[in-house]
Amino acid sequence: SQQLLTELIHLKRRVIALRKTLILTREVLARLTRGEFALVEPREIAYYRNVFDHLVRYTELIEGAREMVSDLMQTHLAAASNKLNGIMKGLALVSTVILPMSLIASIYGMNFKKMPELDWEYGYPFALGLMVLVAVVCVTVFYRKRWF
Repeated sequence: SQQLLTELIHLKRRVIALRKTLILTREVLARLTRGEFALVEPREIAYYRNVFDHLVRYTELIEGAREMVSDLMQTHLAAASNKLNGIMKGLALVSTVILPMSLIASIYGMNFKKMPELDWEYGYPFALGLMVLVAVVCVTVFYRKRWF
């Protein structure tokens, strides 16, 4: 549904924002653990390394969550695409059945004086029968090809 897709997009944005924050924090902690700042005492570096290790794990978890959200979005969009393809297939089949009948009706609907079928006693039933025959043939072909 649209609501699910909206929630997934919102969740993906939050995960990306959290990932950016963790990466920036991880970079600062990496500099702290390397002793680049004079204010950091050597005994504190072990604690910063511990926090850095935790951030690395959390970043990996967030990366996994980001991939999962992306996969869920792709799955949702694929399901919506499959549903739309089914609808389009049905509309195409209906159009394919109706198009030849419309052609027959339009040909016999022309106002020409020299059409022998128009004066024929069975002209109207013949045209209707031809339309039904074309529709039945189309539907039969579709069933045999398993398009229905």
